[in-house]
Amino acid sequence: MKGHQARVSALSWNSYILSSGGKDGQILNHDVRIAKHLVSTLQGHQDNEVCGLKWSPDGSQLASGGNDNLLNVWDKNMAMTSGATFSTPRYAIREHTGAVKALAWCPWQSNLLASGGGTSDRKINFWNTASGALLNSIDTGSQVCSLVWSKTDRELVSSHGFSQNQLCVWKYPSLVKVTELTSHTSRVLHLAQSPDGSMICSGAADETLRFWRVFSPQTSAANQDSINQSFLNMSKEANNKSNSYLSMRSIR
Repeated sequence: MKGHQARVSALSWNSYILSSGGKDGQILNHDVRIAKHLVSTLQGHQDNEVCGLKWSPDGSQLASGGNDNLLNVWDKNMAMTSGATFSTPRYAIREHTGAVKALAWCPWQSNLLASGGGTSDRKINFWNTASGALLNSIDTGSQVCSLVWSKTDRELVSSHGFSQNQLCVWKYPSLVKVTELTSHTSRVLHLAQSPDGSMICSGAADETLRFWRVFSPQTSAANQDSINQSFLNMSKEANNKSNSYLSMRSIR
């Protein structure tokens, strides 16, 4: 699907709508069911790269973060209005002092959004997107690269870059640090969550994937064992190869 004039830095799905953010500063909303796929364009970051993009679980709001240190919150009707271009989001928030790459919507509390700032900011901020109000904030001491909420526990995990390249698990709303995971040797760029919500896979610039059992599972014990075994088998198979860079850790 064409449309961007420079590299595509972020993607997020909302049913059949795929939203893409690029270095050209634009957010394009594509209807993947049809050949003429471009539905609308969002231009709230001007010519600055869009490095973070995330639809809310109910599909009503889209959060975008950019290298302009700006966090934007867009309403669904802006993204779904055919042929339209919007440059003014519902909320344009200038609280961060570094690039906003890390974005995560809370799965168990509506309108709760977490955003993480880059090297010059290092904070995780928590927002009520119904009002645009800042609810809480914590200085993590490191560049915030990615965020994932637990599906069952009142917790979230953050991944970091300079200077410690660690993962941190936080209680919410107290923001007490549960644990710190320091296995990567370069910034931890991406996090992915297992289907049952209990495991996190971290991908870093050190060219490794690491699997962590972090949260309580969402599914039954039988399904949990099956899912965990598939992750363990993947790790074992990779570890049998000489160039393997997979590891498994558990903090529960």
